[in-house]
Amino acid sequence: MTQDRPTRPLPTLAEIFAPTSWDGAATAFMLAHLRGGAVLWVQDRLTRREAGIPYPPGFGVAVDLMVLQVGRAADVLWAMEQGLGSPALTAVVGEVWGEAPALDFTATKRLALRAEAHGVAAWLIRRGAAADLSAARERWRVGSLPSAAHADDLRAPGAPIWRTTLFRARWRAPADWVTRYDPHTHRMVMEHPVEAAPRADAALRSG
Repeated sequence: MTQDRPTRPLPTLAEIFAPTSWDGAATAFMLAHLRGGAVLWVQDRLTRREAGIPYPPGFGVAVDLMVLQVGRAADVLWAMEQGLGSPALTAVVGEVWGEAPALDFTATKRLALRAEAHGVAAWLIRRGAAADLSAARERWRVGSLPSAAHADDLRAPGAPIWRTTLFRARWRAPADWVTRYDPHTHRMVMEHPVEAAPRADAALRSG
């Protein structure tokens, strides 16, 4: 049974944890939630070096993108907070590498409250980090699963499939899905719970 992705009640702060530096699932998951408009994207130095820079032609939706590279996690947080106060923006994205002391409960609470006060969505992508204490209103782990079969060549990779785990949210219970992206509607589709997909779940455990 196909499920629509869960929807948040209002723009707020969401965190996404990536399993590895080279897995693009976390970024793709966030991009599938963008709805166009002006977007501020802030990266720290290690994120830019390890994960690369945003590539707007691959976003799936037209955005007016502003990219800012800074040196430290503290600078990412400051830039995000300033951006969330701008009514000209529809979303602010921050990428932070590793365990950053500046990224504590107080800092994330400031981002969440500012996002909600100004109606601007905030996304914080974390790589090489544990899910420590945070005030983010929803927290995700997103990683790649083996792709679907190609429609014309069974030996070729098909559409990407992800495992998306919502492990904390104020507005719904935690859950774990096998997920795909629908390019025609620019939406995430929660295909089924992970336990209903033995092949994909086994591949994830073995990897």
